[in-house]
Amino acid sequence: MAVPGETDLDKMLASLQVERRPGVFTYVAVAVPTPELLAAAHGIVNEAESTTLILPVEAAELAGLRVDIELAWLSLTVESSLEAVGLTAAFAATLGAHDIPCNVLAGYHHDHILVPLDKAQRAIDALTAG
Repeated sequence: MAVPGETDLDKMLASLQVERRPGVFTYVAVAVPTPELLAAAHGIVNEAESTTLILPVEAAELAGLRVDIELAWLSLTVESSLEAVGLTAAFAATLGAHDIPCNVLAGYHHDHILVPLDKAQRAIDALTAG
């Protein structure tokens, strides 16, 4: 059974556009997430040590959690297949060449990149330069 979405790297790169999700985000790690935190989370990763939540900064602060980093959430609008090869490497290399760190999340339809807030526009410009 084939997973939907594009698998051709050249086609994905040619049609790549970036959308910035409204808001400012942060990563927090909690031993046991509360229902309120789970409801506010835009991303959840269960790890052996703790549960990592990607939260709006306001939600983290409201919960009394330390905000270590402020991030912009960028979404690649190309519908990449979960079986696609090379897209993550291509955009990570582009951002790396511009000295922009990134954290990557893959959704079913799109890839999402969290970058430092102060580098968001540079990241968008680098990714869409062509």
